[in-house]
Amino acid sequence: MKQGNKNKAIIYIMLSAFFFALMNIFVKLAGDIPSMQKSVFRNAVALIFAFAIIKKQNISLKLGKGDGKYLLLRSVFGTLGILCNFYAVDHMMVADASILSKLSPFFAIIFSYFILKEKIKPAQFGFIALAFVGMLFVVRPGFTDVSLFPAFMGVMGGVTAGAAYTYVRVLGSRGVKGPVIVFMFSTFSCLAVLPFIIADFTPMSTMQLMYLILAGLAASGGQFSVTAAYSNAPAGEISVYDYTQIIFATILSFIFLGEVPDAISFVGYAVIFAAGLMMFMYNNKKAK
Repeated sequence: MKQGNKNKAIIYIMLSAFFFALMNIFVKLAGDIPSMQKSVFRNAVALIFAFAIIKKQNISLKLGKGDGKYLLLRSVFGTLGILCNFYAVDHMMVADASILSKLSPFFAIIFSYFILKEKIKPAQFGFIALAFVGMLFVVRPGFTDVSLFPAFMGVMGGVTAGAAYTYVRVLGSRGVKGPVIVFMFSTFSCLAVLPFIIADFTPMSTMQLMYLILAGLAASGGQFSVTAAYSNAPAGEISVYDYTQIIFATILSFIFLGEVPDAISFVGYAVIFAAGLMMFMYNNKKAK
């Protein structure tokens, strides 16, 4: 692989981290609106962009035998991941919610064991255990200054996202194109939450509507940036740079929301980042 491609991939992955951090900021700025209602805007914009790419590149929507089952599972877990993440963002500091969502690679290892029958190496088990310790610093179960349920939802967002990414790997290995996966997932997510929104629609101000549209645009920017990143370099060589989202989330939440994580949260961030860094180095060494 050319060094230029790797540098380009690093820029793209950091750009996607910025966009996803920005998405969380806009979601929180939108205020007291149900997570399901917020998710529609995030997915509707992605749906439009994915459909435009499918039409432009003339990609077939025809699925192979068995692909529909895996697309459904990817969509269910992906939708749950978004709803859990948005709930956590609404009820926690953005940086805390962001780091909990970054537990997904560790849960992806666990799901890969059950779904793809990939063995978990002792080193990988150690990384998962270390990330779990870091999670405890962020969640702090039993402490009165942190609401446990939003933290639990943040962790569940990481769990379900890990499952969703595993099924994306399954679909990719079966030859299903990325834009098709995004289109099907976004369509499913919008339709799945539509009955709940119709039953209990919360009126929005013009400013809230603008924030949600911006959240959808930021999410789309993140999605396409991360796709471009992994098109230019293997995941094992650039995935660690995705943790820059925590830096962006901390800075942006301070600027726009006045949020400042405490020292215990920063310890948790450092431990989870260290686990991610060691997993990154381990994967690179194994690949060589």
